[in-house]
Amino acid sequence: MTAQAPELATVVVRLEKVEQQNRKLKMVGVVVLGLAVAGMVMGQAMPRAQIVEAEGFVLKDAAGKVRAKLNVGKDGPGLTLADENKPRAGLNLFKDGVMLDLYDENGKIRVGLYVIKEGPGLVLHDENGKFQAKLNAYKDGPMLALYDENGKPRAGLVVDKDGPLLTLYDKNGKVVWGEP
Repeated sequence: MTAQAPELATVVVRLEKVEQQNRKLKMVGVVVLGLAVAGMVMGQAMPRAQIVEAEGFVLKDAAGKVRAKLNVGKDGPGLTLADENKPRAGLNLFKDGVMLDLYDENGKIRVGLYVIKEGPGLVLHDENGKFQAKLNAYKDGPMLALYDENGKPRAGLVVDKDGPLLTLYDKNGKVVWGEP
């Protein structure tokens, strides 16, 4: 019996070492498994870069109303932004330039801002969409034109290399002072 007692004690010591190693191995396995799961979840959450191709996009609100349009026409791309009822802004690129239009609450154009080969310009419209004022900054000099409620020119100012030129028009569009 005494010969078996030291042998049993050795077995118990060895068994305790194996159990300790087993606990460490289990902990390492849990950590590795946790890292693998975290890596997979993070990999799925990362968005992948995509290219979406289309000739146009329409953006609608929750009620189904069109709030924005992005399209490509024969002259170039355009973007229109709308409130709940009407277009309120438009940006269009075309062969010879770019134009930004701003509309009032009734969908009437009120401001046009553009850049063309000749230079930038600004157009102001009345509530009926008729010209009220134009301002251009051409390479030869600025030009300002003022219009009446019928869209007829009433005054013009041009400044070029020869100096300023002021022209005034009557209600029929005839020059009453200055040069046309």
